[in-house]
This record gives sequence, structure tokens and C-alpha cells, in this order.
Amino acid sequence: MFNDYMLGSLEALLFAAGEPLTVAQLAGIMQLDKPQVWELLTQLEESYNEENRGLCLRQVAGGWQLCAKPQHYGLLKQLERVQEVKLSAAAMETLAIVAFKQPVTRSEMEAIRGVKVDGVVNTLVDYGLICEAGRKDTLGHPILYATTDKFLLTFGLNSLNELPALPEEDGAEPEQISLLDSLKDAAENENTENNGAI
Repeated sequence: MFNDYMLGSLEALLFAAGEPLTVAQLAGIMQLDKPQVWELLTQLEESYNEENRGLCLRQVAGGWQLCAKPQHYGLLKQLERVQEVKLSAAAMETLAIVAFKQPVTRSEMEAIRGVKVDGVVNTLVDYGLICEAGRKDTLGHPILYATTDKFLLTFGLNSLNELPALPEEDGAEPEQISLLDSLKDAAENENTENNGAI
């Protein structure tokens, strides 16, 4: 009975938070030990795995989040009230550079892209996808940029280790690689598999 109550409490917390909560956060709020929280998460995840449930429990951005199951995506699309923010190709390219090369300075991004990135970087910072991550220990001490937890959440990644691997360069001619394509593939996979996060 007490276990059922705690499962309900955990479910309510995850639902109300909307954003991922870590095991440490859940343990602190629920005044439980981490192993107890892990046990409750496992039980809750198993109950959501039943076919008749509309939600699933997903581990993302270092925490746990309740999401709608992908098969209900079409139905949930009807709830949209606001227009989705879309990133330009330039913003996606710059974001891909930051994701794979972080921490990285503006001049390093410009060297890769071949164009100025000031406006694009400001947009990505405004959207909360990248942030300042200190200063490089070189002349002028330029600002370093890195991705944020919101980036992980947006692309459905639990950590940066889940980014797709970049192709290896061979010794002959350098192969042109597209960071943008890699990031787009990750986004498309996330959209098809995990759309409908609540």
C-alpha cells in the first residue's frame, strides 16, 4: 500500500515537472534513498510498458521524464497551439559544430563554416541550446561555447556520448563531412521515435 502511494507520488512529480528530474532530485523531494527511487522508477517504467498505457518513462538529459508514446503522436499534433521554432540551416550548421567540437570559440566556428557566426550564435544562446562555457587561455581570452541540457532534451539525447560518430578521415584526400547531416539524422530519429514529450 505504501509502495503504491510512493509510485503515485513519483508519477505526480514527473508529470508536474514536465522537464527531466534526476534520481538525486527525486530522492531529495521524496525523502528517499537513491536505491529506493531507482526501484520505484523501474516499477513505474514496467507499468508504462503495458500496451494500453499512453505514456512512457524516458531517460533523457541525465534525468527521467514522462512522455507520450510515439504511436499517439498524430493525435497529440492536434493540440498544437503555438508555432514551432525552426532553426535556419546556418543555425543548424553552427549548432552541429558546437555539439561536436565543444568547447569552441566563435573564431573556430567561423574557420569551419567560412562565414561570420555572430548573429547565429546569439540566436542559439537566446534559444538556450548553447551557452558560454568559460574563456580560452589564449590571446584575447575569447568566449568558449558548449551545448546545454536543453540541447540534449531537444534532440532526445541522454548525454553527448549519444551523438552519432563522425566518419574517420583517411590519409589520402580529406573527406568532406557534414556535421549538419549527422545532427539532422539524430533529430529525425528523435522525431520518429520519441515525439510527443509532455
